[in-house]
Parts: sequence; C-alpha cells; structure tokens
Amino acid sequence: MQFKNPELLWALFLLVIPIIIHLFQLRKFEKVLFTNVAFLKNIQLQTRKSATLKKWLTLITRLLLLASLIIAFAQPYFPSKTSLFTEKETVIYVDNSFSMQAKGSKGPLLQRAIQDLIGNIDDDTNFTLFTNDNSFVNTTLSPIQNELLTTHYSNNQLSYNEAYLKGTSYFSNKASTAKEFIYISDFQQKKEDFDINLQPNVNTHFLQVSPENTQNISIDSVYISNTETNTLELTVLLSAEHKIENTTVSLFNDEDLISKTGTTIDENLKGEALFSIPKNSSFDGRISIVDEGLKYDNSLYFSIQKPEKIKVFTISNANDSYLEKLFNDEAFSYTSQDIAALDYTIITQQNLIILNQLEDISSGLINALKSFGANGGKVVIIPSINSNTQSFNQLLGNSGIAFDYKSSTEKNITEINFSHPLFENVFDKSVTNFQYPKVTSYYKLTFNNNALLLDNGSPFLATSKQFYVFAAPLDAENSNFKNSPLIVPTFYNMGVQSLQLPTLYYTIGKENKMDIRTQISGDAVLEIEGNESKFIPMQASFPNKVSITTKELPATDGNYTIQYQENTINTISYNYNREESNLTYYQLSSYDLPVNTDLETIFDTLKTQSEDSELWKWFVIFALLFLCVEMFILKFLK
Repeated sequence: MQFKNPELLWALFLLVIPIIIHLFQLRKFEKVLFTNVAFLKNIQLQTRKSATLKKWLTLITRLLLLASLIIAFAQPYFPSKTSLFTEKETVIYVDNSFSMQAKGSKGPLLQRAIQDLIGNIDDDTNFTLFTNDNSFVNTTLSPIQNELLTTHYSNNQLSYNEAYLKGTSYFSNKASTAKEFIYISDFQQKKEDFDINLQPNVNTHFLQVSPENTQNISIDSVYISNTETNTLELTVLLSAEHKIENTTVSLFNDEDLISKTGTTIDENLKGEALFSIPKNSSFDGRISIVDEGLKYDNSLYFSIQKPEKIKVFTISNANDSYLEKLFNDEAFSYTSQDIAALDYTIITQQNLIILNQLEDISSGLINALKSFGANGGKVVIIPSINSNTQSFNQLLGNSGIAFDYKSSTEKNITEINFSHPLFENVFDKSVTNFQYPKVTSYYKLTFNNNALLLDNGSPFLATSKQFYVFAAPLDAENSNFKNSPLIVPTFYNMGVQSLQLPTLYYTIGKENKMDIRTQISGDAVLEIEGNESKFIPMQASFPNKVSITTKELPATDGNYTIQYQENTINTISYNYNREESNLTYYQLSSYDLPVNTDLETIFDTLKTQSEDSELWKWFVIFALLFLCVEMFILKFLK
C-alpha cells in the first residue's frame, strides 16, 4: 500500500494527546456518606472494573476513528501494475493502404479508425502514431488532429511484420517503462506468408477492422492486342469477387469521352472489354468503371505516343538474312553493312549493334564500339568458327566476359535462365521438355550472369551491362539455334531493351526505367510533371538519349508529361499496384494473436490497467463505523 499524501501520516503522533487526557481522567472513587440510603434506590450499582473497561473501549474507538480519518486524508492506494513503472509508452500503427477504402458499418475503414482514435485518446496522452508513409513521434492529439483527419491512402504498404518491427523501434530501451502497441489494420491476405514475431516486453493490441461488403470490381490491366489495321485494338482486363451480368467500361482521351462498352464478369471472375483507337497518333488515355467497392482500382491510365523505331545495325561477315527477318517489325529500323565497307559515322546513331561472325575486330572498331557502349548502346557478339578471340576480349575489356579455348564437342542448349531480363515474362512456367537446339563447336566463356547454358554448364549466351555474347557461331553448319523457338524472344528482347522506350504505363512503387530519345545540354535536366506536382527523376544523359529511373515518385496515378525547359517532349502514365483489389482477409484468431473488437475496449483496458486501487473511501467508511461503535458504547454499555 502506498500514499499520495504521506506527509499527513505525521498526524498519527497526535493520537498521543487523547491517550494522555484519558489517563488523567482515571480518578479514584470517593466515599460519600448519606444519612439515608433511600435516595440511592434507583441508582444502579457501578463497580470500579466496569467503569474502567467502558472508558478504555471508548478511547480505542476514538483512536481508531481519528486514525482512519488521518489515513483517509493521506489517500492510500494499491498501485496498478502499470503505475509501478516510471513511464508509459504508447505506439499506434494505422494501416492506410488502399484496401482500407472498403466500407464498414460506419463508413470507410480508415476514416472510421481515425475518428475512433480521436474520440478515445485523452488530450494529455503522449503517444507515437505512424502509417505506411507518415509518422508522428512523441506527440499529443491536438497538434496532429487535423492532419490525421486528412490522412491519404498509400500505395506503399508495409508488410505486417515490417509494420510491427517499425512500431517496436519507436519504444525506448528502458526496461522500466510499460510499452503498449496498438496495431490497426484490416489484415488483408498478401502473397507472402503472414508472420509477426511478437516481442515479450511489448503489450500488443491487434484491432482487425472488417468491411461489410467484400465485392469489388477492378481494372487489372490494358494492352494492345492488334496492330494490323489502321487502328490499334486495346484489350482491357477486369476481375471481380463475383459474377456480374453487365458493367460499363468507359474510355477517355485526356478528359474527352471516346467510347463506352459493356462487359460481363464470367464464372472465372474475369472479364474483358475491347476498344479501337487511331493508329500513329498520341493518346493520353484513361479507362474508367463505376464500382462501390474500392475506389483506387476504378481507373487505369495509359499513354500512346507516335511510334519511335529502335535502330538495329549489323556489322556482318556472314549471311544475316535471319537477323533481317527477326527485326522486320514496326518497332525496329534494321540496317546492315559488310565489315569491309563499314561506315563508322553511323555507329553513334544506333541503339543495338550486332557483330555477325566477324573473324577479327580492328582497333578502330574496338574504340568506336567502346565509346558506343559507354554512351548507352548495346553490342551483340556472334563469333565465327575462326574468330581472333584476343581482339574480342580486348573489346569486352572489364565487362567480366572473356573468350577462352574452343571446343569441337557437340553440346545441347538445355538450360534457360527464366529470371533473366531477356526471358522474364516470356514463359508462363518453367519449360524443361523443349526440343534442345545444339552446337557442334563453341568457345568456352567465363562469366556468371548467363541467359542460356549448354548441357555441361558452360555459357551459351552471357550478358553484361553493355554486351550480349554468344559462345558459338549461329550459321547452319555449326548450330540449329536459328530454327529454335528461343531465337525470337532472345533477339527481340535484345532489341527492345537496347532502347527502353516508354511503355503503355508504369506501376508506382516499382523501379521503372525508360529511355527518352532527346539531347540535353550542360547541367539541364528532364522533369516529370502532372497532378499538380513536379519532380526531377534520377537520370543519366547520353549523346542521343536520356535514361530515366523512377520508383517512389510520382505518388499518385495519372498521366504525366516529361518536360525539358518548359517544353513537353513525351507523356507517360502511372498506375497503382492492383495487389489490394482482392478483398480476402486473414483470421487472426487462427494465429493465436490477441484480437480486440473495437478501439474503445482497448483504451478502456489501458486506462483500467493504469488506474490505482484507491482506498481512502474505505477508511472514511471505517471512521463512520468507529463513530457508530463509540455512540453505541456510550449509550448502551452500562
């Protein structure tokens, strides 16, 4: 037991005073002579012993009464477990991901959670609150209330364990503090496994908010499905949580409505809509639906610019007809020259240069190709059966790839690196039973980043930042690789990745790379502008292009322009990741986690834990009880 006013306990020494007074009142009986005892008939006989007992009982009850009053004013209490600590720390995590747009019984889950927080946090409570993209450290409610009410949804959601670890990092290292962590989320199912490692020194309170309706329609993607006519055919893919007979899909060019169409969501919970737009013209598109579920996936932005061709140039010492066929596509501009009649001046104008079975590379060509590679160009090396590997190694320099000895042993090309950029998203699944192409002779390459491997583990196609290097000639006398299905995606992606022209759209939060064919001077930079914001992306300038990389910015979806000195040179589009469109949730009870039903219960629990068991009322009751006992003794005890 402890006291809020322990200094008042010194008054207990004053109880000595009534004891002293009482002792002085213990006088001896005196004899009084009466002439007639008749006057004493109605007086009860009181002995010396009974009188003394009554006075001692009265003294004890008065002392207990006074002692109870003094202790009551000292305010005794039993401290709670929390108040035994010198300090209390509270950290709150509020999940503001897009899935929190779903509506509960009292409105959108995020808005309801914030309103409940504001209604339950005391004005003088010190706490730390953080979301997926913002944090308020060691604050009270008043300074941040307006900012909390305007909390935006974030596409950058922390994983559940990341949020927990970030929350616990806000606690101090003091062992004497009570640490309370309030974790608010809908706990939507993700691709990764659900795993939160609770810390024993942190009291974690999970609050799972749930929507009333889990039905949602999402625009998943859009792609160009046909380019053979004078128009482009766009295919829009949709998904939902249930079958839908008809939903309207709208196509806009900037703010102008171009077309509307209806589509159904089938039993596979998928649907698609088709649109046609003019070919060879710019189009700043937006696809839109009306849905009462999540709002963030009701629109999808895309942009189509006037086509630019990727320049592919072959320096050849052999038949290159198969290469000409491979790059006979609207995306490419293909030219070829014999090594004996090479025009060096056009090298700098290219994006991809293919050395087709050259036997030797002159020092002048080596220097030209090294400068070409340093300025962002890509070089494909296809050796001949009698290549001077020393000159090839001189060109490769510090790339990490090197030609070693030549082997005349026949080998099959058996292994595909499906995660390599050349083959990423090419195959639906890993293929192991395809018809293996073969080579009758090859050069041993030394390198680790390989796209294709021979059956002995030796590289057949090695790649670095600037080079794609084949280990063997591709003519029919040495290899049937030209007849393999692998040749098309291999060379096509080499061409496409040599100049990464802007795609239909990019995903916010992922690393996005694009090449803008322009020239900038001095310290000038390209800027990206849109949605009332402007930022300078990470970029590298080359003589004939600027390579741009974005990831965290922009923060919102939409169509953006790339600006150079206030002039628009291109348009690009960004969309949110669609991973949160599927409204399925974890059941925390199956993970043995402490789950709460509402915020009011959590805060009531915290207040109860921190409240002391006050005893002063009991001592007031004791004082009144002793007063009644004293009155009883004085009145009824004879």
